Amino acid sequence: MHRRHDLDWLRVIAFGLLVIYHVGMYYVSWDWHVKSPAASIAPEPLMLLTSPWRMSLLFLISGVATAFMFARQPAGLLRRRSWQLLLPLLFGMAVIVPPQAYYQVVEQLPGGYSESYWAFYGKYLSGYQGFCDSDGCLRVPTWNHLWFLPYLWSYTVLAWLLWRLLPSSALQRLRQWTGLALTGWGALIVPVAVLAIARLLLVNRFEQTHALTDDWYNHAQYGSVFLIGYLAAFSSRFWESLQRLRWLSLTLAGVCYAALIHTWYFAGYNDAQPPPLALRLALRVAWAVDQWCAIGALLGFAYRWREADGPILRYLTLAVFPLYILHQTVIVVLAHKLKPLQLSPGIEAAILIAVTFALCLGAYELIRRSALLRPLFGLRDQPTEHISRTPAKAVSERGN
Repeated sequence: MHRRHDLDWLRVIAFGLLVIYHVGMYYVSWDWHVKSPAASIAPEPLMLLTSPWRMSLLFLISGVATAFMFARQPAGLLRRRSWQLLLPLLFGMAVIVPPQAYYQVVEQLPGGYSESYWAFYGKYLSGYQGFCDSDGCLRVPTWNHLWFLPYLWSYTVLAWLLWRLLPSSALQRLRQWTGLALTGWGALIVPVAVLAIARLLLVNRFEQTHALTDDWYNHAQYGSVFLIGYLAAFSSRFWESLQRLRWLSLTLAGVCYAALIHTWYFAGYNDAQPPPLALRLALRVAWAVDQWCAIGALLGFAYRWREADGPILRYLTLAVFPLYILHQTVIVVLAHKLKPLQLSPGIEAAILIAVTFALCLGAYELIRRSALLRPLFGLRDQPTEHISRTPAKAVSERGN
């Protein structure tokens, strides 16, 4: 077996950025569960540095990992993945997420909310629909930040259907065609075209809800990059093309990011005064270029580290899933509890980031030692392997 440690490193980094991003959500003007009194638009350009590509990168890596899992042990894979994704989702909705909803109600419900957490929790489990404000009612139970799990499970089911319904020769040809299409300049042009078409046609028609059933723009972007990862996983030409084009990818991503930030934060345009239609359409294309080229640059630069294993990586690879499940609840509770101290935003944000990582990693130390807790946080019975593995024979095949 040959491990893709570069993808393990990128997965760890992406989940680490997710923690920082969700701390940032407390300080920006965008809607979130709890808000800082100092919230403003000032941090938003920094937040947009990762917004276009962070989750897409995770779905692409998940697509690659799914392909490796099918190559390694396809029998029973859907059952194993369902257990690994849906059990933590149900546990998270019942136990981890409710404090987020409680403090959201405490801070945002008109007139406030004075009942205890346990009184709220009873209403939460019963599906109470009376937590309403002018923007609508809070739907409970909810999965909040755990939306990634049902989406990933759904895309895994689609990959399983491809594996079950297509003859192996047809699936191999599909992988070969994908590898050819994503060779050379195609490694940038084809994904950018797919993402740009999705954004041009769907982003204005479908609100991004993370509710699975009505979230068609997100399915178009996340499902597409998952499928790219799944079909191009064994194409060494795809990975080598991204490595050769890494500097160009980084430049294109930087230019498009600068165009997006300039338009929305320095050129005087905003939601109340949007840019002209032609410029809006151009910005949607720029978003897609930034989205994929940032991913391409990260994959290209990281490719040389595909053999870079070590104890730190093995530890963090297993820790990121429990950290992902726990982190947003930790942030919301800490932010609410720190608010009366009236700390400066910079100091408060540093405390939130540091304490969130510390508490989540401390919890992981307890979780990984408990046979009862391990499956509830997506860990297997034995911590034996990275998610990103592929048979050595498949890696040596070029152009698949």
